[in-house]
Amino acid sequence: MTLTFMALALAQAQAAAQAGEVPVGCVIVCAGDLVAQTANRTIADHDPTAHAEMLAIRHAARTLGNERLLDCDLYVTLEPCAMCAAAISFARIRRLYFGAADRKGGAVENGVRYFSSPSCLHRPEIYGGIGENEAAELMRRFFRARRE
Repeated sequence: MTLTFMALALAQAQAAAQAGEVPVGCVIVCAGDLVAQTANRTIADHDPTAHAEMLAIRHAARTLGNERLLDCDLYVTLEPCAMCAAAISFARIRRLYFGAADRKGGAVENGVRYFSSPSCLHRPEIYGGIGENEAAELMRRFFRARRE
């Protein structure tokens, strides 16, 4: 199932790339049911906070009628940034699965390592490297095309 949900997140990331957005996709699953699937929309929405994770958390919270996503798992193609890691913590996401590491902007295994901070109130179970090769290649292709 993990690979199936990451495949859905990768499909969202590909759609983001086709729309000219940084190719990051995210899905949220609760009790085995898909409740949100989103992609980055910072450019389309003129919103620097419209990261795939933020949009998915907002959608899942509305769908479930609760700001606490206690039994939910989040799948995202790129290691979350500090903003998204904080939102994951605040939402009480149970498990975080991410694809490619983000050495510049990541905040889980890189950078500020948000979940290791003593001020972090909730730490999800974390599983990195799920679909890593596909996610990393999608990012490389996207930014290579931008530089050409």
